[in-house]
Amino acid sequence: MTATTHPEFGHDTEALEVARAFAERIRGKTILVTGANPKGIGFATLQAFASQSPAHLILASRTPSKIQETINILKSQFPNVDYRPLTLDLSSQRTVRAAAAELLSWSDVPTVDIVVNNAAVMNLPERTINEDGLEMQFATNHIGHFLFTNLIMPKIIKAAEKNPKGATRIINVTSLSPISGHDIRWSDITFEKRNKDLPENEQPNYAMHKAWGEIDPEEKSYLPLEGYNQSKIANVLFSIALNKKLYEKYGILSFSCHPGIIETELSRDAPPSIMEAIGRMKEKALYQTKTQGAGAATSLVIALDPKLEAPESKDGKDNLGVYFADCQISDKASIWATSSEGAERLWKMSEGMVKEKFDW
Repeated sequence: MTATTHPEFGHDTEALEVARAFAERIRGKTILVTGANPKGIGFATLQAFASQSPAHLILASRTPSKIQETINILKSQFPNVDYRPLTLDLSSQRTVRAAAAELLSWSDVPTVDIVVNNAAVMNLPERTINEDGLEMQFATNHIGHFLFTNLIMPKIIKAAEKNPKGATRIINVTSLSPISGHDIRWSDITFEKRNKDLPENEQPNYAMHKAWGEIDPEEKSYLPLEGYNQSKIANVLFSIALNKKLYEKYGILSFSCHPGIIETELSRDAPPSIMEAIGRMKEKALYQTKTQGAGAATSLVIALDPKLEAPESKDGKDNLGVYFADCQISDKASIWATSSEGAERLWKMSEGMVKEKFDW
């Protein structure tokens, strides 16, 4: 059974501490992190990696000015790292392809050892369809990362050829959605049907949405939080599919984690009803927040811990060891979020959405 090296790591462990514990897994490596906002957990993730002398640190993010701001801060702390900016707008397949092509063209960066798919949007108040015909949260949080990761896979595979088995990793940062959400909306991925008209397993968790301030969610089609849930459940299924396709053949591992609840700019687009509900939950102490550094810690653990192995089926649970929270393995993800069958179904659906097959 897979296990972590440091069972004492937990809710309040900081990413810099994790980086120190696994310094030899960072030194000399090429690491890519999506989402480089100085006010987000992407920054804390990058900072922790930068602290232990990687060869190249690639900052892939939508806004060049925020990438540069992040690089300036990191350079002042860790000046000897080669920081590489990469403009990556995950909401558009056209720009994702352009970013991947740019990275593949860098002859002085022949390999990518670790990818942390961290960027996300959340709680868009209105149903928004992107230029590819997809709901914006699903398009950005899942499809953008699915396409980008697969397009740069040649450099990830090249890294795996020289690394110990399991050291090359693809990390998908998710949320609490794999615990609280229901199944992927297979029959209505773009939110056109009323929720109550969907197959029962595809209908949202109404109690959760009501707690978040929704009124009559059964009668609606699009719910801001449900758009987020769908994309975040997809993140875990993506990790499962990557393991099935890449671990035995190449030794590449993928894990997914809930970073915790951190006060960042992620909820900047949320409608007032959701922000009011969050305020009420906070007043009642229904959740505990983390620092940015603690929010990045679990990503560091699953990117670096040498003791981690491929997820397995155990005690009636599928893919136990793919989902982590508070720096440890969590067994709380739902049957929908950890389904091997669902992972393969999502892979095929995602290939259809990007109009390209990826057979590794």
